[in-house]
Amino acid sequence: MILKRISILNYKNIEQAELDLSPKINCFIGQNGMGKTNLLDAVYYLSFCKSSSNPVDSQNIRHNQDFFFIQGFYELEDGSPEEICCGMKRRQKKQFKRNKKEYTRLSDHIGFIPLIMVSPSDSELIAGGSEERRRFMDVVISQYDKEYLDALIRYNKAMSQRNTLLKQEEEPDSELMSVWEEIMGTTGNIVFQKRTAFIEEFIPIFQFFYSYISQDSETVNLSYESHLHTRSFLQALKENRSRDRIMGYTLIGIHKDDLNMQLGNFPIKREGSQGQNKTYLIALKLAQFDFLKRTGSKTTPLLLLDDIFDKLDASRVEQIIKLVAGDSFGQIFITDTNREHLDKILRKTELSYCLFHVKQGTVEEQKEKE
Repeated sequence: MILKRISILNYKNIEQAELDLSPKINCFIGQNGMGKTNLLDAVYYLSFCKSSSNPVDSQNIRHNQDFFFIQGFYELEDGSPEEICCGMKRRQKKQFKRNKKEYTRLSDHIGFIPLIMVSPSDSELIAGGSEERRRFMDVVISQYDKEYLDALIRYNKAMSQRNTLLKQEEEPDSELMSVWEEIMGTTGNIVFQKRTAFIEEFIPIFQFFYSYISQDSETVNLSYESHLHTRSFLQALKENRSRDRIMGYTLIGIHKDDLNMQLGNFPIKREGSQGQNKTYLIALKLAQFDFLKRTGSKTTPLLLLDDIFDKLDASRVEQIIKLVAGDSFGQIFITDTNREHLDKILRKTELSYCLFHVKQGTVEEQKEKE
C-alpha cells in the first residue's frame, strides 16, 4: 500500500497542504510545534478514522475554522487506485468515505490501510498504566482480525451496561445482570484467546528486532497477564457481584489485562536507561509492523517514525535505518528537527525520498542537497 498524494485542510494547525509523496521515504523537517507530527497524524487518521493523540474529533479542527478535511490517494499492491477521505464540521457527525462511498460502520475500514506509528508518546507503553499496553495489542490485532475487533466492542458495551447496573442504589435485576455477564464471558474469552496467540507469536519477532538494533547488548522479554489465565471468567463475574457492587464497577476481566516488559530479568520501567527504553519501544513497533505485514491484509503497512532518533546513540540509529531501508519495509514517513542529521542518515540508504520543510503549519518541498 502506497499513499501517493494527500490533501489536508484545516487539520490541527495545518491550514492547507497538497503533497505528492515518495513511494519509499518522506521526511518532514522543522522545529518542535511547527506541525510535523500533525502531518503524520493526518496520515494516521486515514487509517484509523481518528487522531493518534486526540480522540475528540472537533478539537482537531483548526482554530477559528468550522471544519477539517483529509483526502488520501493510494495505490494498492496490484496498482489499482483507492481514494479515502474524511471530514467533519463542528457540531456534526464526521464522514468517512472510500471511493466516494460512505462507510456504514467505521470499524469496517480498520485494517484496510495497515499502519504502524512510532512516536514519543509511546513512552507511556512503559511508564504508563495497563490501558496503554492493552491498546498496543488492540491496535495490531484489530487490523487483521475482524472477529477480535467485534468481540472487543461488544465486550466493552456489555461491561458498560453491567457497570450501570452495579451503580444503581437498588439491587440490580439478576436476570439482566446475567445477560450482560454472558456476553462479557463469551466475548472476553475470544479476546483473551486471540491476545494469547498473538503474544506467543509476537515475542520472538520482538526479541529479534531488539537484538538487531542493540547488537546483542542486552536481552529483553515480554509476557501477557490476564485474570482469565487461572479461572473461569463467567463464574468469576458471578462470584464477584457483591464486591463489584461495593466498588461500582467490574473488577476483573480482559479490561484489566497487562503486559510485563522486562530488560534481562527485571522490569524495564525500573531498570532501563533512556536509550534502552527507546530501543525497547522501537523494537515493539517494528515487530508490530512485521507481524501485521504477515498476518494482516497481505499488504505492506505504512510506517510513521515521529522524532525517534533522540536519545539513541549513532550505532542504534544506523541499525534502525538499515532495517527500515530494507526490502521488508515499504513507504516510510519520518520527522526530525535536524536536517543535517537526516541528510546524513538518508545518504546511507541510497533510496529515493521526498523532503519537506514544515513551519507554522505550512509545508514546502525541499530539494535534496548535493
